Amino acid sequence: MKSLGQDHQYSQFFNAPVYLNPALNGQFEGKLRMSLTYRNQYSTIPGNLNYLSATIDYNIPRFGGGFGLMFTRSSEGTAYLRKNSIMGIYSYSVGSDDYVLSFGLAAGATNRSVDMSKLVFGDQIDPNYGIIPGQQTSADLLAYNSRFYFDSGLGVNLVTGGFMVGAAAFHLNRPNESFTGTPVKLPMRIAAHASYRYDLNKYDNLDDYEKSFVIPSVVFYKQSNINSYSAGVQYKRRSVNAGLWYRGGAGGPSAVVVSFIFDIFKNRESGDKLRVGVSHDVPMSKLSYGGTSGTTEGSVVYETPGNGDSNYKFNGALRCYDFY
Repeated sequence: MKSLGQDHQYSQFFNAPVYLNPALNGQFEGKLRMSLTYRNQYSTIPGNLNYLSATIDYNIPRFGGGFGLMFTRSSEGTAYLRKNSIMGIYSYSVGSDDYVLSFGLAAGATNRSVDMSKLVFGDQIDPNYGIIPGQQTSADLLAYNSRFYFDSGLGVNLVTGGFMVGAAAFHLNRPNESFTGTPVKLPMRIAAHASYRYDLNKYDNLDDYEKSFVIPSVVFYKQSNINSYSAGVQYKRRSVNAGLWYRGGAGGPSAVVVSFIFDIFKNRESGDKLRVGVSHDVPMSKLSYGGTSGTTEGSVVYETPGNGDSNYKFNGALRCYDFY
């Protein structure tokens, strides 16, 4: 039997920007940003599908980017198929008052492991009494239950006018993640994203934080022969951001996603900000809501204040964080 899987994707991609694209590393108004995103997928299906990403990135104004670290963890199924990854991120930007073009590099190590003792095979089951306690299986077990490998990625992002477009690729080196001893290369994960920020108060003499914006976005993912996308719109008003999205793909499950983001400022002028986000996916086909209870995501992002010079390199230009 052959099975295929893909890297997980977050509904709140805008609150996990470095996971989406390493070119978005260091792209914020403060000095230091710490973020945590957790996804609990199909919570009532046996064998938890849990995903977590934690990042810390440092804004260096003369780079228009900076340095960062990203830790990602996934746990899938009753045999606890797990991946733990840590990557260093570097980003740099060029541009002017009219546009900002950013580049990002990611490199690190990943451990992939599985607990075979949690699996039950046919010769461990009695047709009348069920699982036989202590029964050993004669099934061929895997040659390895843990693998380490080097991983890498890169990305690019452009902001000009009210538009933002970007693309990223991970697993550039196609690492071998096989447990059997027969090499199996991990397919590259490619993401492309685009957003437009429409100012509802364009002709009003207001600061940006007092305005209202409508921000449509689309994100396209490809890994191996599997394609998926997320398309939707956010309404951003002062410190509240509400979004409605549709997730779909070729032959895969689709869902409607509702998201709410709240920004809490200790000092708006300095950039000290706490962001809290929550979203919920409601399956629309193939998987029923009653059988899965949908998917819930939570995120927390904290930015420490800068020195007031974080944006001097491209003074007046929109940056990627203006779209989130």
